[in-house]
Amino acid sequence: MREAGLRSHRQAGLARLYGATALACLFACVVPTVPALAQTITANPVPSGTQMLLAADTLVYNNDNHTVTAVGSVQIDYGGNKLVAQRVEYNRDTKRLVASGAVELINSDGTKINTDHIDITDDFADGFVNALRVQTVNDAYFASESAERMGGVLTTFHNGVYTACEPCEDKPDSAPTWRVKARKIIWNGEKKTVRFENANFEFFGFPLAYLPAFEIADPTVKRKSGFLIPGIVYNTDLGVGVKVPYYFALSPTYDLTVTGTGYTKQGFLGEAEWRQRFNNGEYSLKIAGINQQDPDAFVGKNPFDNGHNVNSGPTGDPNKFRGMMGTKGQFAINERWNFGWDVLLQTDKNFSRTYNIDGYNGLVHQSSIYLTGLSDRNYFDVRAMRFEVQEDTLSSDPTARSAEQPWVLPSFDYAYIPDMAVAGGQLSLNVNARVISRDRLDETFLVPNNDATPVIGVRGIEGQSSRLTAEAEWKRTFTTEGGLQLTPLLAFRGDAGYVNTDSGSLAAVEEMASNPLIDSTADMRSSLARYMATLGLEMRWPLLFSMSNSSHVLEPTAQIFVRPNEQYVGGLAIPNEDAQSFVFDATTLFERDKFSGYDRIEGGTRANVGFRYSGAYENGWGTNAIFGQSYQLGGDNSFDAPDLVNVGAYSGLQTAKSDYVGLVGFSSPSGFSGSLSGRFDEQTFEVRRAEVKAAYSGLPVSLSAKYAFIQAQPLYGFATDRHEVTLGASTHLAESWRVFGTGTYDLETSVLVKDGVGFAYNDSCFTYVMTFSQTRDTVTKEVSQNIGFNLSFRTLGDFGTSTSAVDTIQ
Repeated sequence: MREAGLRSHRQAGLARLYGATALACLFACVVPTVPALAQTITANPVPSGTQMLLAADTLVYNNDNHTVTAVGSVQIDYGGNKLVAQRVEYNRDTKRLVASGAVELINSDGTKINTDHIDITDDFADGFVNALRVQTVNDAYFASESAERMGGVLTTFHNGVYTACEPCEDKPDSAPTWRVKARKIIWNGEKKTVRFENANFEFFGFPLAYLPAFEIADPTVKRKSGFLIPGIVYNTDLGVGVKVPYYFALSPTYDLTVTGTGYTKQGFLGEAEWRQRFNNGEYSLKIAGINQQDPDAFVGKNPFDNGHNVNSGPTGDPNKFRGMMGTKGQFAINERWNFGWDVLLQTDKNFSRTYNIDGYNGLVHQSSIYLTGLSDRNYFDVRAMRFEVQEDTLSSDPTARSAEQPWVLPSFDYAYIPDMAVAGGQLSLNVNARVISRDRLDETFLVPNNDATPVIGVRGIEGQSSRLTAEAEWKRTFTTEGGLQLTPLLAFRGDAGYVNTDSGSLAAVEEMASNPLIDSTADMRSSLARYMATLGLEMRWPLLFSMSNSSHVLEPTAQIFVRPNEQYVGGLAIPNEDAQSFVFDATTLFERDKFSGYDRIEGGTRANVGFRYSGAYENGWGTNAIFGQSYQLGGDNSFDAPDLVNVGAYSGLQTAKSDYVGLVGFSSPSGFSGSLSGRFDEQTFEVRRAEVKAAYSGLPVSLSAKYAFIQAQPLYGFATDRHEVTLGASTHLAESWRVFGTGTYDLETSVLVKDGVGFAYNDSCFTYVMTFSQTRDTVTKEVSQNIGFNLSFRTLGDFGTSTSAVDTIQ
């Protein structure tokens, strides 16, 4: 064990105070616990007829006393059990071995016993040991004044000590981080349990709790039924909760965990999780439910609340039950093919997030069923999907997104690169298809400025839409004697699709087209067929500059892509489902098609010009940079043509000369790193988008800072500028203690969106984390608070909140 003590008496007292506080909470509500931990290892019985191998400096036979004595460097190997000592005496009448002098006994299961004197049967089953110390195969330790072993399965330690902390190399006699001292410790190798009687729990050498009797799992066993360490949770809306889980080890391949949580504000939450593993995969099934004792406590949480709430229904709703069912699975059909699923069903759109159901509590949960195949040059994926937006808003709220999410039945991707070169170059083939069904029109009202008429953006139509896309690309690189690299490119793509929508969606499209700011027509098509052919050339000239203590690579790059105009654009003719999220920055400057999905395709003749740079220094520093601009040379500019979400508006590509984009970064061997990226107006060089990152990682302090700015994009859905600063810090107070914190501040609304602080202790056998975090709504300024608390004792178990709750602010 690493030294658990701190470097000063003051720091040691602080550590003990924190530990005492946490452990006092633990033992105030602890019940006899049997955690399922460690590895399954069993000692092999000695086969009958096995010969004992003995080596020693001297053998003395005493026929009168019927004894044989081995003296000096004695080594005995018997059926995988090994004994080393300075002296061993064997009595043929009693069939017992008495070993003395630096005795070490290693059982066939790997357990080590160290003592000065041992009295044991010749089959290594029964015995009596004085001043004994036992080290199990997973580095748990028993020590005692004396011990008895009976039947090869039951070991009783008298005045014993148990811990999972390694002895300190510098101070082997110092107290470990934690240990249990007991008048009697009974280790049952058959039942795989360890029972403590008249026990005291010590932390950093200080006794914290007296436990008359309790039982844990054998530290060498992996699975055993019993209570797990309970937990404590806190949430503003739910109150304080005490969580008590019980584990059923039903089989080596399947188990069940049942958990009950009592909340002071909402009553009893029941959970059950079934897990089963097979040779080729595994699956799990989780259910949870609660009969809320005060569902009206959720009413009035958001500004659109009119007496209804997603968690409670109408005010005074007699149906107080809320629940969920979720299942996950993954199976390998063979070495190339995998099948799996992740499905969530719940009574309310944010039940799992409200009650923090582990594995299903994300803001957006993707339910899917999929089949995936992967080989060296082929990729296949088909899946059905549904997105659950676990938001805290009502269905009547115009900002609600949950009910507007579509079913994707299915989404299909296939990619193939032939083994053989085609005309000396590389050919790649891609196929994508998707079918979408939506039960509710997804529209948003955009306000360009205070004087303009609101503009409707149609993010998704009500009804069905489908598309099939096939694309082939060929490219080959030629290198001249001067190092110039020329890569010609040929690509062809074809699309076919259909749309079946209702009158409400058509009316929304017509209203969008009638706005003078859009300057378009409403001609939503029921079917379509389109193509795109591309002829391209990329020129790169890598230049290497070597100096006495550094090397630099500057790579000027120019691309030109000649294409016809994009079809069915500007007339709001087709939905845009998968190309709505679009960012033009340095990372996408040299992309052939800068749209993020298949529903939009870049057309017209375009050139991308810029450079890449990287530098390496002998002192370990590194630098990198990208800078450039894009030009629409001919044809219609796809980014200046509206679609149902105006994805190209304010993108920086909507003009003939794009905005400038750039990125510069550095790294150092001392732990410093940073980057600056942005998009700048092509005429005034005004900042349109920027991100600054800086970080230091080292001892004893780690720091991080991030600033993000995005200029307002009214026709794209963001009416105001966005400024946000995030700061984080972590410092080690001593070898094992750490304090950390983070905060995110919205400069535009002057709201501290989220913040949190915490401290943690961690060594080889014990982890202690405590956190406090807050989140605030930028509109209502409503504050939600969470307290995270977790203790983890190796081989004993965990106590407190879930790990995910702790990780949110680290």
